[in-house]
Amino acid sequence: MHPPHPEATHWRRRFAEEARSERPDLATLCLLVGAEADPGLGEAGLDAAQIELDRLAGMLPYGMAGPHNWVAAMASLLGDRCGFHGTPGCYQRLESSLLHEVLRRRRGLPILLSVVWMEVARRAGAPVYGVALPGHFVVGFGDPENPVLADPFAGGRLLTGPDAELLVAGATGAPLDPSMLVPANPLEIVLRILNNIRAWSAARPEHTAVALWAIDLALLLPAHPARLRFDRAQLLVQRGDFLSGAAEMDAYADVVSAVEPATAAAIRRKAHAARAMLN
Repeated sequence: MHPPHPEATHWRRRFAEEARSERPDLATLCLLVGAEADPGLGEAGLDAAQIELDRLAGMLPYGMAGPHNWVAAMASLLGDRCGFHGTPGCYQRLESSLLHEVLRRRRGLPILLSVVWMEVARRAGAPVYGVALPGHFVVGFGDPENPVLADPFAGGRLLTGPDAELLVAGATGAPLDPSMLVPANPLEIVLRILNNIRAWSAARPEHTAVALWAIDLALLLPAHPARLRFDRAQLLVQRGDFLSGAAEMDAYADVVSAVEPATAAAIRRKAHAARAMLN
């Protein structure tokens, strides 16, 4: 396998440093994901996106108070005047998961439109946070114990309690649990974005390179599912790098053998099969 391009290594180092900082910056992390996806973005592109977030924040009325007022002002600015919203076609495009593209196209997945809302509102002093409802990411304003929710994908539609319950029921078939309304931290949001990118690429076998960098970035986060290492090994095998994939499978089997010996044995059989593909 070819080593990462030096510029890609630079972005990944920046991503890892930001993810491990005391207060990871959500916009920066999302833009560094974009730099991985779009080699032409560069430092100027990152700066331009941050400047655009600042510009949008500066368009909000000064001195607002109250979560309902914030939702109304954000929906008026971002939803109505600027046209940020989602469409069904957003789920078919990688750009819908890249912050710099969402700022340019004003279209994106629910979680990326929510990132725009959060970053603009935060800059203007709003008490805002992300809410990772199952299957649909939204934003909350005010007290997390009694949040006022808005759906940026729908242009900033105010979500009542029954609205949120319907969203959750539609995604899971289960009732809304209060734990679902806990504010999502930046690293959780970034991991969910990377998982969306992996899901996009999984449906498109010609884009395994995208899946690989999405896994590599997820592995740089301080907390990530251990199974990601096995997923990466399988992806390497899928891409024809049988020896590296088999070696990573064996390493993962060593990690899980103490608690799941049957699983470790099955993974070692997969590693053996991967090496056999070279014969």
